[in-house]
Amino acid sequence: MRGEEELSTSGDGRDRQLLRGHVAAARAEQLVQRYADCILRLSYTYLHSTQDAEDICQETLLKALRRQEPFESEEHERAWVLRVAMNACKDILRRNRLRSSVSLEDAPELVAPRVQSEAAEQDRMACVLDAVMRLPASLRIAIYLRYYEEYEVRDIARALGCTEAAVAARLSRGRRRLRGMLKGVVGDEFDF
Repeated sequence: MRGEEELSTSGDGRDRQLLRGHVAAARAEQLVQRYADCILRLSYTYLHSTQDAEDICQETLLKALRRQEPFESEEHERAWVLRVAMNACKDILRRNRLRSSVSLEDAPELVAPRVQSEAAEQDRMACVLDAVMRLPASLRIAIYLRYYEEYEVRDIARALGCTEAAVAARLSRGRRRLRGMLKGVVGDEFDF
């Protein structure tokens, strides 16, 4: 009888271990689906390097997976993930200095493949993205999160760890700079 109890107990332990592994795999998949694209785009906006952006994405998702504390809400989780990714980007910038050029192999990822009828619009959007990438980091990230990720000002403030007024000021300065950079390049109908 005792042998049966030992078998049952060790079986329960394996079942629990399998269940934990399944839950962790499901959580990892959820994190990847929810945040991987956003982290990659944000990291690329900071670093101008696909390889570094992929490294940041992997690091950030692993930190989120290993985090023991539950998040207050999905918005809190998203802000935390973005903050971790931004801090990792800043660490790389401190170590390596910002690379000012985009390699030719990275450029195709910035603009979707050209379709004949959409070529002019894509050229225009590429000019806008290029101008956004040339903004100082604080303005670039605020503009990126607002107009490319469609975050609300309060969410950007939370992600950046600053006030909504500071975000609004960064957005205003960023839009002003973009208008100056793009004047005569993309036409007057483009309005930030």
